[in-house]
Amino acid sequence: MSGTDKAPIAIEVPWSDSITAYDKAHFTIYMRLLDAAADNASYEEMADLILGIDPEREPGRASNAARSHLDRANWMVTNGYKELFAS
Repeated sequence: MSGTDKAPIAIEVPWSDSITAYDKAHFTIYMRLLDAAADNASYEEMADLILGIDPEREPGRASNAARSHLDRANWMVTNGYKELFAS
C-alpha cells in the first residue's frame, strides 16, 4: 500500500509540538519509513515504495517528502509517543 491509498501525502509534514490529525492519518507510513531507514533504504526508495511518489519524475518532491516524513516519524518515536500513551 502506498501513501496515496489512505490520505494525501504532503511535501512537508505539518509540524507541531503535539500529535496532529496528519500524524494520526499517516502513523502506519511513519512506521514503514522507520523500518525502511533501519534497512538503509534511500530517500528515493522510501518515496517510491512507501509514499507513492516517483523519484524519477519528481526528484525534489520525492526527496523532500521522504525526508520530512522520516523526520516526523523519528519525532514520533522520541517525543510524540508520550502523548499517545497519556490518558
